[in-house]
Amino acid sequence: MDSQATFLDEHSPAAAWEREATRRALDELFRNTARYSSSGAYQELLDFVSGFRSYSPYNAMLVNIQMRGARYVAPASRWYHEYKRRIRPGARPLVILQPMGPVMFVFDVSDTEPEEGAPKLPAKVTDPFQVHKGAVRGELAHTIENAMRDGIEVTEQDAGSQSAGLIRTTERNQYLAFLERQHPKPQYVRVLLRYELLLNKKHSAEVRYATLTHELAHLYCGHLGTPNPKWWPDRRGLSPLVVEFEAESISYLVCRRLGIHSPSAEYLAGYVRDHQKTPEISLDCVMKVAGAIEQMGRKRLPPRKEEQ
Repeated sequence: MDSQATFLDEHSPAAAWEREATRRALDELFRNTARYSSSGAYQELLDFVSGFRSYSPYNAMLVNIQMRGARYVAPASRWYHEYKRRIRPGARPLVILQPMGPVMFVFDVSDTEPEEGAPKLPAKVTDPFQVHKGAVRGELAHTIENAMRDGIEVTEQDAGSQSAGLIRTTERNQYLAFLERQHPKPQYVRVLLRYELLLNKKHSAEVRYATLTHELAHLYCGHLGTPNPKWWPDRRGLSPLVVEFEAESISYLVCRRLGIHSPSAEYLAGYVRDHQKTPEISLDCVMKVAGAIEQMGRKRLPPRKEEQ
């Protein structure tokens, strides 16, 4: 058999089916096992993913599924070149997704041993879950700018102290100018205005960022539908509890990984206190959307393409 036949055309129906199967497998794991079905176990998962800041939320979750007591993971090559540590015989490799590739194998620090003269391990390895105090710097502006590529106009306005923000669809027949590239000279693309997102400018940057991540979570989880199913799913019709729980989980993850407080922490703590079971959310969606919003705060993203 031709070895090339084992690879799927990424644009084929078969590839689409495989991607859907992966999502189904993860959500079936969440729904059909007792692993994260209790609200307390789910909170522990969020806290684990929040502390595993070296990898995307999705990859951190994959590590937790495979090795609950993991502290810090890296490929064998990085353990050797950066820390002069080798993998112990019989160590169990953990599988995570590789950027721009299929999968990669990583090992927890507990499955490594130092060579003679190996340097002392830094705090990020020995105590990766220590409390991280951060602040919003460029993340708020970057996220607002990147939101424009999806037709989202973010407006900061005066509002009462109890009003944080909201996102809604709009039928205003207008376009946004999204900066495609800055050098050698600025070049913009026109993006149809689809959504309005309101923030309370009386709030601190940290609170506005937490609100922004919450409202974007609603959009990218598909709670408002989608202009293109290849960008994010259409999941309208979910119960209000599932909709809110997904958005609160995502805001909590993004903000805690950045080291800032989110009101979602109180929401989740209250839910865990009052309920034993986690709502039937899409764990796949929560982790992927948290990673996507995190990326929006780090760098300028390219414009959307209709075929993406």
